[in-house]
Amino acid sequence: MNQDGLRHKTLHWDKAIWDACGAFTTHLRPEHSLFIGELSQRDLGGVGLAEVRTNAGQIAKPRQNVDNADDRYCFLIVQRKGFCQLHLDGHAIELAPGELAIMDQAGECSVEPQGLIEHVSISISRDRVRALSPHGSLSGKLQTRSPSGRLLRSLVNQILQDQEDCFTGDDGMGMQDAIIALLQPTLIERPNCQGLEDILEISGLRRQIERMVGEHLHSPELSPEWMANQLGISIRHLYRSFENSGDSVCRFIQRARLQRCASDLGNPCLRHENITEIAYRWGFSDSAHFSKIFKKQYQRSPRDYRVESAMCS
Repeated sequence: MNQDGLRHKTLHWDKAIWDACGAFTTHLRPEHSLFIGELSQRDLGGVGLAEVRTNAGQIAKPRQNVDNADDRYCFLIVQRKGFCQLHLDGHAIELAPGELAIMDQAGECSVEPQGLIEHVSISISRDRVRALSPHGSLSGKLQTRSPSGRLLRSLVNQILQDQEDCFTGDDGMGMQDAIIALLQPTLIERPNCQGLEDILEISGLRRQIERMVGEHLHSPELSPEWMANQLGISIRHLYRSFENSGDSVCRFIQRARLQRCASDLGNPCLRHENITEIAYRWGFSDSAHFSKIFKKQYQRSPRDYRVESAMCS
């Protein structure tokens, strides 16, 4: 399916996103041949809950005037399946399954799925979150390994299990009170001890690493150790360039390889190539391991992904 056809398929999705979350715009990747966009929402006693399943390239919203009618909320994001990157007011963070983040609807924000993802968004009062931190950021990743973080994750899981029940206004208010009470101790503070020179150095190194990964994805020897040796830095310094985003070098390499494989599997010009050839081309040396992690990322086997892409082209 061409991009015009895919764009037509996103019209219903765009409206659902606007109704649930505000003025977000969906962007597709150039290599997209199969678009998945599913959204359902419920009102839980005055608290909005939206379940999202998509492989969109990016879902983005520019910074808005906080007086706008659709900027009354912060979203508690619960990553359920797949990986995504959130951009929150210029800061990038990675979310893996089971991780949580808070997103300010009034700020500049975007979601970039790394393949097919499922996540849940719970709308809570922006004014009440602001009262917790009058001068601090209302966006960021949440620490789910602390006692408060574990309580928050348990609470969210219970809400998801009980969402089919009838929620009264008192239920919704109590649920929101509990979530807000647990937010402040779980918000991961952005490091402020680094000077500007350190921040610029790490940012520049990260871009250099990302370019190196893109240029050597086909090589089985691509690894943190190999890159550190090529760059003349320590392994610790290499890992440090990914720490502030909550990502890791190995996860970044694996996702990049899977994305290239998915692109080739969906390319009608490469249908003559078998799946193992494609996996080997992008640095995978074990076809069984490749199939396992591909299915985990895209919720379908490489073969099924190729068949579905062909049906939609």
